Amino acid sequence: MRAAAALLLLAALVALPPVAAQGTQSEPFRIGRMSPNSAEADEPNLRAFRDGLHDLGWEEGRDYVMAARFADGRLERLPGIAAELLASKVQLLLVGSNVGVQAAKAATSTVPIVMVTTGNPVEAGLVSSLARPSGNVTGLTALAQDLNSKRLELLKEALPGLARVAVLSNSASPDTRAFLREKDAAAQRLGLRLAVFEARDATAVDGAFASMMRQREPALMVLNDILFISQRKKIVALATRNRLPAIYAEREFVEAGGLMFYGASLVDLYRRAASYAQRISKGAKPSDLPIEQPTRLDLVVNLKAAREIGITLPRAIVGRADQVIE
Repeated sequence: MRAAAALLLLAALVALPPVAAQGTQSEPFRIGRMSPNSAEADEPNLRAFRDGLHDLGWEEGRDYVMAARFADGRLERLPGIAAELLASKVQLLLVGSNVGVQAAKAATSTVPIVMVTTGNPVEAGLVSSLARPSGNVTGLTALAQDLNSKRLELLKEALPGLARVAVLSNSASPDTRAFLREKDAAAQRLGLRLAVFEARDATAVDGAFASMMRQREPALMVLNDILFISQRKKIVALATRNRLPAIYAEREFVEAGGLMFYGASLVDLYRRAASYAQRISKGAKPSDLPIEQPTRLDLVVNLKAAREIGITLPRAIVGRADQVIE
């Protein structure tokens, strides 16, 4: 009798459905990715986000599913992408760039939005504060525009005797407007004269560089802007062709052949964004999750780019770099 009872108990246990792993959903959590870039340009960021979820014990297909859409640099497509993802019943939007977050916010006030942006979300009016974001938006920001004074300082150190710097700007961006308000104080502190060259679309980038060359500008700082990221190969090529030393607000520029980058790693921010997605899936409200700022800033120098434009970077700059591209 005891043997028969044991066999019946074993059969009952085998018939039970498997217990879900801790932290998994009864149904996979549905994440919609909104990228202003191309799939190729976004691949490192999306891979980092997936790696972050894997580190937290989530498996794609079992614990979450991802629907990714890419604007290919055409920012006017972002509202349509938001609408398409929301129509597919995603439970969270992972959004890059302030412009993308604005499109997502306009499309929904209920679906949580986790942003990873280089801009200042408070300055852009996306959240009320970093500590208590309010609404349905939270995430991480590189606060790239807050580092422009430091970039100018590094550029001056890299080019002894530098007195003028051209600034490639898109004044339609809230982050750019913040820099323009503060640029005179930064220039005075560093003993520099700044000349701002405006480019609001891809075709205007060529004209901005032509004006720089006519005025014989000796160096360039490119402000953070999604337009410039999408045009980074063109911008780097123009800087190289005109032998113009430049510092950039995004690492992607030096990876495309640019001279110098100083700022936070977007890849690192996307990996950290995974914890936001997991906490929200377990019931956390975006408004209760403070927006994170960078924990690390990197200086990257490209010695190959330096050779191509005919300059030698000082040993002090190269020695301080977190990464040197040979």
